[in-house]
Amino acid sequence: MRLFSTNKKTDAKAPLATLEKAVMQGLAEDGGLFMPTEIPKLSKEFFNKINTLSFQKISFEVAKFLLKDDIPENELKKIIDESINFDAPLIKVTNDIYSLELFHGPTLAFKDFGARFMGQLISCFLKKSGKKITIIVATSGDTGSAVASGIFNLPGIRVFLLYPSGKVSKIQEQQLTTMGGNIQALEIDGTFDDCQRLVKSAFVDADLKNAFKKTNDSLGSANSINIARLIPQTFYYFHAYAQLKNKEDAIFSIPSGNLGNLTAGLIAKKMGLPIKKFISATNANNTFTEYFKTGNFTAKPSVQTISNAMDVGNPSNFVRITELYENNPEKMRQDIFSKSFTDTETSAAIKEVYEKYHYTMDPHGAVAYLGLKAFSPNGVFFETAHPAKFLDVVEPIIKQKIEIPDRLAASLNKQKNSIKLSKNFTDFKEFLLNKV
Repeated sequence: MRLFSTNKKTDAKAPLATLEKAVMQGLAEDGGLFMPTEIPKLSKEFFNKINTLSFQKISFEVAKFLLKDDIPENELKKIIDESINFDAPLIKVTNDIYSLELFHGPTLAFKDFGARFMGQLISCFLKKSGKKITIIVATSGDTGSAVASGIFNLPGIRVFLLYPSGKVSKIQEQQLTTMGGNIQALEIDGTFDDCQRLVKSAFVDADLKNAFKKTNDSLGSANSINIARLIPQTFYYFHAYAQLKNKEDAIFSIPSGNLGNLTAGLIAKKMGLPIKKFISATNANNTFTEYFKTGNFTAKPSVQTISNAMDVGNPSNFVRITELYENNPEKMRQDIFSKSFTDTETSAAIKEVYEKYHYTMDPHGAVAYLGLKAFSPNGVFFETAHPAKFLDVVEPIIKQKIEIPDRLAASLNKQKNSIKLSKNFTDFKEFLLNKV
């Protein structure tokens, strides 16, 4: 796989990056995001047999197809076996609507797929090079805990998690701040967009680059700006399709924040997966939805909602989506439908589905459910986190206690350990320089 920077697409002389460079850097030198120069199509034979394959086998076949020139097959199989070792079941909610449950991993969120795969991939590259890496990651909730779990105590890797103070759920914060080991949480006085800005600024800062280079260390990212996060997220699109008895139901509604989940699905479609339509369901942070209405992208400050992992006003992966569609909104509209929903609508959806169908959604899954209902009477919505991660929101709505899984409950009894920082880049830069 060869990759280009989204900021250098028009420069024919711009150097291409290897997968290793793209994964280890996260962000290109010019601040652009890495994209593959080509996305090959899988064979008809693969799709003819997909119904007979396990999730792990599907994941391995797709990964092998994409990365055969970058990772030896035996090593790639180990990476898949270590990272994709839990299911993503398709659950029937009504006669025509299904939930793809993506929360059966260690931290009960869909981010486990990308974080664990990325951690194993980075570890594989570090063993060859003998170098170290410092990963900085912005999180609006679930990314941080997934990265912490996926990379916990892997040799040669340390992680700084930046999260917005007071803007994640209590359980999410406990997961973020109680890992210890090679994981340090940084509580930022600002929004997720501020956290994301700090991460991006660090990657293009010459002083930081030079300081880390001197110690045989480097800065890397674990956000969905890192291509290693998107590759494994394509796997569950194929798995979801394989589980559908009626392939006409291949309409997928995705709760959309930073747009990494949607981008992975679009890459899967480019690989030949016959998805009829993508629904990008947003909350009050409706930058992407507004783009569909006007054809103009305008970033704006994020606002806090009950679906907090989607509270993103300037989604990073928008530039990848525009690359896939040659910056043509009309082409995008052929594949994607987008609509936004209020917290009131989200709460009402959680209540309705619980009372009518005895199925409990988290706030993000509820937004996806609403998006699906707005477009089609049938299809699949993505349930991206276990509802137990949002007890303070969901329990008052359904008026029932939610059982907390043991692996989640364990974090509630641990001591929070975070370092508070301002949203000023100078402060963050000084912190990192002191850690070199």
